[in-house]
Amino acid sequence: MGRAEAQAVAAAEIAATADVAEPANLGVEGSVEVSVDVSVEVVYCARAGAVDAVHLKLQRGATLDQALHASGLLDRHALAAATVHAGLWGRVQPLDTVLRDRDRIEIYRPLTVDPKEARRLRYQQHRESLKAAEALKAARVSNRLQP
Repeated sequence: MGRAEAQAVAAAEIAATADVAEPANLGVEGSVEVSVDVSVEVVYCARAGAVDAVHLKLQRGATLDQALHASGLLDRHALAAATVHAGLWGRVQPLDTVLRDRDRIEIYRPLTVDPKEARRLRYQQHRESLKAAEALKAARVSNRLQP
């Protein structure tokens, strides 16, 4: 079987599984073009442990901004669309970014604590707990030595 025949068979199989009215078109590179909606998930975490997720089906070519408005999360959590930071899979993206199938859209909330300050406080607490453990150990040793 030649390359052209293999591509035609693959296109026919994909068209059959995609429930497309017309057969899929093979491009120059051998890619299959199928016009189907994109399925995305929009997620917002208002506080630790509280995740609000919405699954959407949008038209191909939909943008990040359109998905945010369609999800209803901006209205539900009283977020301003102009000031919201959102991204795809953990990376901040502009609101005019075109979505792909199975994208995960995340709405980011502002930091409440500076990460450097939080790390410094954790280290300080760790040092204090080590000093307290050493003092307790020294007290136990001195009690054993006394008759």
